[in-house]
Amino acid sequence: MKSHHFAAALAVLLTLAACAENPVGPASDASNSVISQSFSRAAASAYTFTRVDVPGAFQTAPSGINAGGVIVGWYFQGTGCPSAPCVVRGFIFKNGAFTTVVYHDNASGTDAAFTQLRGIGPSGEVVGLYRMAGEPVVNLHGFLLTTSGEFVPVKHPDHTNSVAQRILPDGTILGCYHDNDQMGSMHGMVWDKDGFSAFNRATTMHNGATPSGHRITGLFTDETGKGRAYVLEGGVFTPFDAPNSVFTAAWDMNPRGTIVGLFVDAAFQNHGFVLDRGQFTTIDYPLTPITNAAYTDIFGTNASGDLVGKFRETATGPFHGYIATR
Repeated sequence: MKSHHFAAALAVLLTLAACAENPVGPASDASNSVISQSFSRAAASAYTFTRVDVPGAFQTAPSGINAGGVIVGWYFQGTGCPSAPCVVRGFIFKNGAFTTVVYHDNASGTDAAFTQLRGIGPSGEVVGLYRMAGEPVVNLHGFLLTTSGEFVPVKHPDHTNSVAQRILPDGTILGCYHDNDQMGSMHGMVWDKDGFSAFNRATTMHNGATPSGHRITGLFTDETGKGRAYVLEGGVFTPFDAPNSVFTAAWDMNPRGTIVGLFVDAAFQNHGFVLDRGQFTTIDYPLTPITNAAYTDIFGTNASGDLVGKFRETATGPFHGYIATR
């Protein structure tokens, strides 16, 4: 896949993409490191798939889930989204009820025209991104939504845009920053009590980690223009690809180090994947016992191995959300 194809695919994914929970989670297992391309292909596990659609929405895109089963994401209002003008808003799905979230800028007293929720922490803190009316489409600004309902900007002081993708148990936020483009100036980013730190490799984006943050996964574009996934552990950067794929993106990692994401196969079909202990499992949303969706991705996972993402029944149909439980 050429670099412009990857950039276009990523742009679509960026635009479309409980109190009782243990705040630390299970200890990560170092044996689950991705250290080679010698994956084995596991049989698909027995997941129960449940459709998750915001009532009245044209498209729904779940992006994160915590161990309490609370799901966050975003949805589109207005037919024809995203090619036609529409409203993008965040949502929280908890105990069977949806709550709409719109970023509010306290300085101007106005609401954002575009809000996405990306990740949710153990105690319910949420991270996401927004864009104000009139800003260029490339502009994306990060935020933290506290459990008390306060919006806290997550903005790198030296760069135009910051994406807040995941939040770890200690409050550390993962994501990326970039300037006036989507990919070329993008770098993986960590924001913690000591401030911002960046990964010194362009086109990277940090999308998930084990609770300590020692092992991180994400996506990048390599020197040939191919979209690939990576694991960053102990300062060692290890790229990986789904078997027989032309594009791979890792979008989350749970406490045991299981990685989830999406890949495009040689026939340019999109599938979700789960990579656990060297075993790679393809995930497709089942429409019938013998027919799968035309498109499936996985954007989030939790300590129980539950999956959230979106699917489309046909190649050009609207996106619907889902949760897959084991």
